[in-house]
Amino acid sequence: MSKAGRLVVLVSGSGTNLQALLDASADPSYGARVVAVGADRDGIEGLARAAKVDVPTFVEKVGDHATRADWDAALAAKIASYEPDLVVSAGFMKILGAPTLDAFPVLNTHPALLPSFPGAHGVRDALAHGVKVTGCTVMLADAGIDTGPIVAQEAVPVLPEDDEAVLHERIKTVERRLLVDIVGRMAREGWTVSGRTVRIGNQSGGEST
Repeated sequence: MSKAGRLVVLVSGSGTNLQALLDASADPSYGARVVAVGADRDGIEGLARAAKVDVPTFVEKVGDHATRADWDAALAAKIASYEPDLVVSAGFMKILGAPTLDAFPVLNTHPALLPSFPGAHGVRDALAHGVKVTGCTVMLADAGIDTGPIVAQEAVPVLPEDDEAVLHERIKTVERRLLVDIVGRMAREGWTVSGRTVRIGNQSGGEST
């Protein structure tokens, strides 16, 4: 059974999920701490948030490497240097390659109730479909697009006056809270994976990640 005491968080933008994790991990009882924040570009708010609390940062740009495979390997090596127990993809806008996915458990979020509405436009697609309830998903990333084993989900109602921006903001509020809760529980209680079933806590069975 794995535990997630050391976190490397990957960001590409404003880093609101990162901030929620930084705030939570300031309490020693949370059980996890952010040991590094990585990004695929410079000058983003997510890196600034980490710097404000003296968390080490690194940037690995795809364009600095001859091939995508070279970038995948370099990113995995940089992550490994911080010896994480868990990697959190918090608004990281690049698909992670096998060197990272094979070496570390990676937690990701999605603004819909998977397996419905995967991909880059989960909120827009849910609205277009006319659903009355959507939500957010926390999952373990795999090589597919939003296809990994689901760790937790929470529903968010779709209101008649919602547009994409309003609904997405309401989902993100729930997503931040759910992500913080799940990372903390994984850190304190451990987790197991059996097929597509993820169990948090001291439950028998399963294959340790």
